[in-house]
Amino acid sequence: MKVLQRAEELRKIWSAFCAPRVLMTANEFGIFDLLTEPLTADRIAAHRKTDLRATTILLDALTGLGLLRKKARTYRNSPLVEEFLVRGKPSYQGDIIRHAAVLWNNWSGLDEVLRSGTPSRGTHNHEAFIRGMHNIAVLKAKQVMAIVGLRDVRSAIDIGGGPGTYAIEMARCGIDATLFDFPETLRIAKKIIRQSGVKGIRHQKGDFLRDPVRGSFDLALVSQVLHAYSETDNLTLLKKVRRIMNPGGRIAIQEFFIKPNLASPSYNALFAVNMLVNTEGGRCYSVPEMKKWLKMADFVKVKVNIIGDSVMLLANAADRIGEK
Repeated sequence: MKVLQRAEELRKIWSAFCAPRVLMTANEFGIFDLLTEPLTADRIAAHRKTDLRATTILLDALTGLGLLRKKARTYRNSPLVEEFLVRGKPSYQGDIIRHAAVLWNNWSGLDEVLRSGTPSRGTHNHEAFIRGMHNIAVLKAKQVMAIVGLRDVRSAIDIGGGPGTYAIEMARCGIDATLFDFPETLRIAKKIIRQSGVKGIRHQKGDFLRDPVRGSFDLALVSQVLHAYSETDNLTLLKKVRRIMNPGGRIAIQEFFIKPNLASPSYNALFAVNMLVNTEGGRCYSVPEMKKWLKMADFVKVKVNIIGDSVMLLANAADRIGEK
């Protein structure tokens, strides 16, 4: 019996791919958008031009996962799906699941990544990625800004801010907010910002490692950026941020939390593999590592806050560059 129990623990790991793949496929075909009202499998198959047998099996699997409700021959969204996976809902998460489907393809090249040490040359959907980041950030933007603290902040820059979710939240608080990112990212962010109804957000386009960052700011936000880059690049970025800080300015870094052993929590250790698969030099970094970079970049008085599976480091710019 103990052998069976141990084998079951292993099975839960190797079979864990099944449920996510079912969810990703249903999301890709817009199944949940249809099921805001009860429909039969044949109606769904007709709407989406899919095979009836395949559609029925998929719908039953979704029901088994608790994502759908089945009554007689009809299916309908569960409350969880109705809240998060129907387009147009405020908490919509379908874009990040669409991005996960892209990652699925890239992770399938992990064997070769392990041999070569170079990232997978798989597929990429930049719009799904950026909108997926918005899906995640919109759920916690107010909480993040409360921890950052916006009192006495008049100007702020969100470096590598992607969809502009945090810039939107800062602008809503009356802050002169600037979003810095690649041109192709800003094209998507501008759509999201327009949809939010918030006006006045400034945009700077460029590569923050190679291009100048213009202006001076009371607050610099670097959220979920460092894990995509090497230690050398991250130190370069933080030194560049220090040079655009107003006297008394602060930096706020948000990253996935991982312990100094780099192995737990397990979810974020797995996210480091995601960076192995998709970037040249990224991984998850521990708090002591990031504290060391902040000190080397002339930031002082580091404070640490845990936010769910993430960590927030807040630090003040030293009075003078070179002063510790």
